[in-house]
Amino acid sequence: MKQYNVGIIGATGMVGQRFATLLENHPWFNVKVLAASPRSAGQTYQQAVGNRWKMTTPIPEKMKDMILLDATADIEKISSQVDFCFCAVDMKKDEIKALEEAYAKAECPIVSNNSAHRFTPDVPMVVPEINPDHLDIIPAQRKRLGTKKGFIAVKSNCSIQSYVPALHPLMKFGITEVLACTYQAISGAGKTFETWSEMIDNLIPYIGGEEEKSEQEPLKVWGNIVGDEIVKAETPSITTQCLRVPVSDGHTAAVFVRFKNKPSKEEILELWKNFKGVPQELNLPSAPKQFIHYFEENDRPQAKLDRNLENGMAVSTGRLREDTQYDYKFVCLSHNTLRGAAGGGVLLAELLAKKGYFD
Repeated sequence: MKQYNVGIIGATGMVGQRFATLLENHPWFNVKVLAASPRSAGQTYQQAVGNRWKMTTPIPEKMKDMILLDATADIEKISSQVDFCFCAVDMKKDEIKALEEAYAKAECPIVSNNSAHRFTPDVPMVVPEINPDHLDIIPAQRKRLGTKKGFIAVKSNCSIQSYVPALHPLMKFGITEVLACTYQAISGAGKTFETWSEMIDNLIPYIGGEEEKSEQEPLKVWGNIVGDEIVKAETPSITTQCLRVPVSDGHTAAVFVRFKNKPSKEEILELWKNFKGVPQELNLPSAPKQFIHYFEENDRPQAKLDRNLENGMAVSTGRLREDTQYDYKFVCLSHNTLRGAAGGGVLLAELLAKKGYFD
C-alpha cells in the first residue's frame, strides 16, 4: 500500500494525543506535521503538551521534538507538506467550519473528529462499516469548494458508535422506534479524574448538545445521497438521554427497540455475529476482525473489562432480551476515544486511502 504523509491539527488536545499514539507505528500513514493553537506554535510537541499528556503510553519518540506549527496561520505551509490532515481542534463551531474549509480549499483533505461539519449536506459523516457509500458525495463537495483534491470527511459522534452498529444489521426488520440512554465516560469531555475531581463519586444527567446529536446523527448515517447532498433517513424515531458517569473511557448505552417485523432473539444474535463491513472485507489495518461481540454473561459488557476489545475498535453487546413495552432491549459499549473518536478517524482515513481519495 502507498505511504501517505499526514498532519494532526489540534495535536495537543486529548483526541489529538490519541491520534499521535495511533499513528506512531501506522503501516500507511507517516506523521509529518503537528499543529496547534498560536500559543503552542514554535514549541516542540513535548514542551507544548508538558504535564497535560493524558495517554497511558509515552509521547511517541519521533514526535517529541517536532516543532508545532500554527493551525490557523500556517495552512499553506502545512498543506504543502502532507497528503491529508486529521483535525481535532478545540474552537468555536463556526471557526472550525471555516478552518476545515480553508484546508480543503488549499487542496489538503481533512478527516475530522469535530462536529462542525456533520450536518453540512455534502460532507460525508461515515462509520466505515455502516455507510461507506456516502464517500460518493465527495466529487459534489469538491465541485462546491472548487477543489481538485481537497475535501472534508467527518466521523460521527462518539455516543452513537456504541449503539448504532448494533442496530444497523437489524434495519432489515423495519426498526420503527429506538430509545437509547447513554452513560458516557469523562474522556469524552477531554478530562481525566485528575483534572475533573468533581466527577469522582458523581453522575451528571446532562451533556450539552449530546442528545440532539445522538437523535439526529444516526439518521444522516442511514440516509441516502440525492443529487448533491445526503438526505437524512426519515425513520426510525430516536429519543435519547445522555449522562456523564464516573468512568475514564468507554460509552455504554441501554437500548430499547421496536420493529415492524419482530425478529427472534436467535436471528438478532446471528446477524450480530456475522456482520462484516467494507473495512473487514478490505482488511484495513485498524479494522476489528469481529465488529460486534456479544457477551452471554448477565454482567457484561463492562467498561473496565471490555472497552479495549480488538484494540478498542470493536463494539460489545449484551443482555439481549424481550421487553414489556418495546420488542427488545440490550446493552452496548464502545471505547469513546478509540472507536468513537481518533480510532474511528484513522479507520475512515484508511478507507479513503484504499479508495484512492488522497491520490
